[in-house]
Amino acid sequence: MACALLFRLLLLMALGAPSQGNGLSPTSHLRYSRFLDPSNIIFLRWDFDLEAEIIIFELQVRTAGWVGLGVTNRYTNVGSDLVVGGVLPDGNVYFSDRHLVDEDTLEEDGSQDAELRGLTEDAVYTTMRFSRPFRSCDPHDQDITSDTMRVLAAYGLDDTLKLDRERTFVKSIFLLQIVHPDDLDVPEDTIIHDLEITNFLIPEDDTTYACTFLPLPIVSKKHHIYKFEPKMVQHNETMVHHILVYACGNASALPTGISDCYGADPAFSLCSQVIMGWAVGGTSYQFPDDVGISLGTPLDPQWIRLEIHYSNFHNLPGVYDSSGIRVYYTAELRKYDMGVLQLGFFTFPIHFIPPGAESFMSYGLCKTEKFEEMNRAPVPDIQVYGYLLHTHLAGRALQAVQYRNGTQLRTICKDDSYDFNLQETRDLPHRVEIKPGDELLVECHYQTLDRDSLTFGGPSTINEMCLIFLFYYPRNNISSCMGFPDIIYVAQELGEEASDSLEAMMAMNNVEWTPESIKKAEKACKEAQQTVIIKTIDEIVENTTGWISEIIRAPRGPCLESSGGKVEPQDKIPEGFRAAPMAVSGSNTATWRRLPLAALLFGQGVLSLLLTALQAGV
Repeated sequence: MACALLFRLLLLMALGAPSQGNGLSPTSHLRYSRFLDPSNIIFLRWDFDLEAEIIIFELQVRTAGWVGLGVTNRYTNVGSDLVVGGVLPDGNVYFSDRHLVDEDTLEEDGSQDAELRGLTEDAVYTTMRFSRPFRSCDPHDQDITSDTMRVLAAYGLDDTLKLDRERTFVKSIFLLQIVHPDDLDVPEDTIIHDLEITNFLIPEDDTTYACTFLPLPIVSKKHHIYKFEPKMVQHNETMVHHILVYACGNASALPTGISDCYGADPAFSLCSQVIMGWAVGGTSYQFPDDVGISLGTPLDPQWIRLEIHYSNFHNLPGVYDSSGIRVYYTAELRKYDMGVLQLGFFTFPIHFIPPGAESFMSYGLCKTEKFEEMNRAPVPDIQVYGYLLHTHLAGRALQAVQYRNGTQLRTICKDDSYDFNLQETRDLPHRVEIKPGDELLVECHYQTLDRDSLTFGGPSTINEMCLIFLFYYPRNNISSCMGFPDIIYVAQELGEEASDSLEAMMAMNNVEWTPESIKKAEKACKEAQQTVIIKTIDEIVENTTGWISEIIRAPRGPCLESSGGKVEPQDKIPEGFRAAPMAVSGSNTATWRRLPLAALLFGQGVLSLLLTALQAGV
């Protein structure tokens, strides 16, 4: 009995118990998964502990050679971190934390910050499981953040550690996804309804905004929509840029048929309150268990405007489409009716971005002080639980910041590594309360080094937008709150004469755009008075004015101490360090290079203790 107890104790020591605050054990089920390559050779599973700031990866690759996983950036793989491992023909394993010194060469980090939790090879797959901190103190390691992460995966056909571009892949992933769909309830009485365009001939133009008006499901009592997803026609996926569903006021007189949303007939741009949205790279989205889109009451919309943005850059003829949004609804009511508030820079006609800009910031202000007056009823505090970010190809980062009584409260949401090809509705880690009178500021960061002419705000993919959609409850009638700067002031600051906004926008074409004039334009746009346009679901519009406040940037969090850890110049001691949590596997990963499989499973010291105890007959 004593021998059995000792065996179990030593085995637990070897396999490791979760560190304090870390609910992930070496063999935990990992909730998230994704293929990382077009041929589905590389499969990634992952999970994380927000409190402990630890993430676990499991990489499974169809190869008998080495495998690697890390994080890179938008522009180059040079400097990327890559954790590599494999199993040699004799059964020994190798594992190390490395970085790319050039496009093809890996160099081992002086600080080993990845902890091996399992490494196996069978007739088909090599599988490597390891953990790492969100932020180590090694300057060669990229931080794991709540931004879009560009995950780098690579593998070899044998155990020679050399990168081959044909077997190296980068995929944008939102790693720190707060809510997993499996965590949410699925009502037993679910009903499915499709809101779709029907047999629409996509024009041969680069950009088309097609709109049609559709009825929502007719129900005899109140229901809630609790989930939506894109409904795409196969082979047309690359042409559909985004799909938006706008709620219509019940007093609206709506046109029939399909037409250009923003063309000759202004009726096809009616209805401005977004209630659901999908964009390229997104998937389905299920609301939290306590919120839903209300159907069936006198206050609920009966019709919607379906807007589909097509990008037919190859000008393909004869392509028909029947895409749309599939909704899931139920009679099992949730506690709150949800709404969507659109924030950002009023897209047209004032927005401009200079060419050749390494960095250019645009700002759109929202002032909520008129919400109650325009809502025609008291507006309860808004509880924000999710968001969707949207720019076009020049966008690099976005954030929404909240102010109260002139003081910055918080950053509501952000993405400092925005990817146009991954636009999805995301959940906040904590719900954010917005009170009447608060100010909301959206900042968009652009880069136009590849452009030699001005980029204007507009609907085309080669135009730009700066939008953030906040998903909140309880619902009110405000659909959007967006701002733009006094463009006449901006033109005058750039040395151009203008008597009205149109002249001022035309004058931007006269500016010689240099790094100095770009910074001057950015400064003028930020200092100019903002006009704020607020719109309701019933198309009531009010204007107000305001000024852009400074944004206080949050400092980077502390890094996690590791074996042989290096300290970056911006890190302070001891504030720059956190004590390393107890090693989950009971071993120091910096010494793991070529270990026998038994030692990997049990730990060399524990295996020796176990053998000694057994020989002694304990």
